[in-house]
Amino acid sequence: MLSFDYIDALREVELEAILSCLRPGEKLLEIGAGSGRQALELSKRGFEVDALEIRTSDYAGHRLFPIQDYDGRTLPFTDASFDVVYSSNVLEHVPDLANMHSEIRRVLKPGGRCVHVLPTHSWRLGTSLAAIPSIIGILLPGPRRRGRLQTLRRSAASALRRHGERGNVLAELWLFRPGWWRRNFRNHGFELIEDRPLGMFYTAEELIGPNWPLSRRRRLAKVLGSATHLFHLRVAGAA
Repeated sequence: MLSFDYIDALREVELEAILSCLRPGEKLLEIGAGSGRQALELSKRGFEVDALEIRTSDYAGHRLFPIQDYDGRTLPFTDASFDVVYSSNVLEHVPDLANMHSEIRRVLKPGGRCVHVLPTHSWRLGTSLAAIPSIIGILLPGPRRRGRLQTLRRSAASALRRHGERGNVLAELWLFRPGWWRRNFRNHGFELIEDRPLGMFYTAEELIGPNWPLSRRRRLAKVLGSATHLFHLRVAGAA
């Protein structure tokens, strides 16, 4: 799996992309803030940032910014509190999307917006395929076969276990398509301002290694598709 340091590098690329969706000095809520790296950088850029994360997050011991723990369902803020609600690779992990969308609409100020970054079907397919060479290598005979069993378990998990909260690993090839999310947002009271691929290819099972240059990953995304997609939204009917 990707290291925290490399995930931070990828999120920094995302950050530069989402800045074009923001206005100077806006009050922003990040849901699923992870380590708080992006919240910290947004704060440095002059945004007023609140950040939320569930207590059991893998990032609980790696926090770089004041993050409030919450229950994953109810946003602990009053109505009309934020100009923007932001999330990165979070909504696919939310079991009750209808409730989450409702909570987001509640805490947005009139005219407020959402920016969500989500994994794509290209990421899902690449993650599954990237595990296959590792599995084959472990099955081959050799003196180090026993030591490779841990890698087998990790690779098989990436290849065969669903990443999000809906369907299975095959269904995610459909559920992670940008078109599925567009329909979901429209069905829950949002309209698109814009959406676009972020133009970076990577997988959860890093067959080519975390040190592969980001410039090469950009070129690879033109062939294999972007690992993530950005959605910039507002509440339907808002001015």
